Amino acid sequence: MAQKPVIKIGHLKITDHLVLGITADKLQKGIETFKYCDIETKAYRGWNPLAEDLRAGNLDGACILAPIAMELYHSKKQHHMVLQMHKEGSTIVVNKRANIQKLEDFKGKNVLIPHYLSAHHLLFDKLLRENGLEIGAGKDLVFDVVAPSDIPEIMEWDEKGQVAGFIVAEPFGAQVVKEGYGNEFKLSKEIWPNHPCCVLVLREDVIESNPDGVHELVNSLVASGLSVRQDVNNAIEVGAKFLSQDVEVMRAVLTDPRERVTYHELKPVLEDLEYMQNYMTGTIQAMSAKIDLEKFVDMQFARAAGAK
Repeated sequence: MAQKPVIKIGHLKITDHLVLGITADKLQKGIETFKYCDIETKAYRGWNPLAEDLRAGNLDGACILAPIAMELYHSKKQHHMVLQMHKEGSTIVVNKRANIQKLEDFKGKNVLIPHYLSAHHLLFDKLLRENGLEIGAGKDLVFDVVAPSDIPEIMEWDEKGQVAGFIVAEPFGAQVVKEGYGNEFKLSKEIWPNHPCCVLVLREDVIESNPDGVHELVNSLVASGLSVRQDVNNAIEVGAKFLSQDVEVMRAVLTDPRERVTYHELKPVLEDLEYMQNYMTGTIQAMSAKIDLEKFVDMQFARAAGAK
């Protein structure tokens, strides 16, 4: 029997990418079997190494921040977005030692974000601008980019409260709160309800050479997303293992409140991506240029999977 092609997918150990872990778990346990492909997952600590491996062709696909995916598409046009990985799911957490009670208290301090090309950058910038605060050197506050997995350690060691706080994908916000170094300030869904963040992109040659395998993968991911609502305890258990995270941290992310991150609507929404790229290219000038979203997004797989 001919060997099935392997689709190698990069990801970070964040709850934004939980559905990939649930699908991998189903395949490993034999709950599901794929006829046309196998998958291999590779975890990264930060966004830049993941983006570089995607750009270099060392990965067949990636769960990646939408603005990074757009920027890579602008430069190379070698991959397409096939699915949202989640909606919402990030948190602004303030450093307990920085005495932040309201937005104005962020003045004169640094805030950590996971990447300039991120929904997090957009969300915090939007919140600050709408409240009259300015970002940048010599202005009200400065953004510093830090790999998501490094944030808990930074917060632990910042005894003088020089870092006001951060906005990042879960579970790192919940982890810092559980460890006693931060307080939850605002959920990302309160700034932009149902906002996109991470997406699944696959190389164009993978889509063209194995569309049946891509259909299998996307079908499974959509089902995995729905399963989080249907069996949250399984999602907690699988997530703790896939993300190398404490079970109680995962429980807090997925149950307190119940849908701080959602997985039941994974169909790409072009209007949301358009808003994102307009903001990233115009308001904060983080992206090089706009892209043709209708060419970037390959909607056929999400549609066939019945993604909402």
